[in-house]
Amino acid sequence: MLQPSRTKYRKQFRGHMGGLSKGNAVSFGDYGLKSVECSWVSANQIEAARRSIAHSTKRNGRMWVRIFPDKPITAKGTGTMGAGKGDVKGYVCVVRPGRVMFEVAGVTEIEAKKALTLASAKLPVVTKFVKRI
Repeated sequence: MLQPSRTKYRKQFRGHMGGLSKGNAVSFGDYGLKSVECSWVSANQIEAARRSIAHSTKRNGRMWVRIFPDKPITAKGTGTMGAGKGDVKGYVCVVRPGRVMFEVAGVTEIEAKKALTLASAKLPVVTKFVKRI
């Protein structure tokens, strides 16, 4: 599971998810999976999508994961009221509209579309298939 090796601060504010993303072009591969809406994508969801792409392409070609979960998410224990912020439960990546999350190269367009469609089913955001310009 992905998580940062070290962070400056253990806990973060939740923040706001407005605006558009910067990583909005297919830079490394030939085909990509782009988000259409805002959401938090957890480390487990990224790993599940990555494994589905690898399985679908039979590990042919090359794959890039363009997002990384670096935001800690906290949760309180059951039956706890008050007593401050809870412990870190896991890490998420803030995904905004336009963000290219996964890229593939070295496979045909049909294989890439199938693999990225399977991966999008594992993610909590609405996505679309994009090609390199």
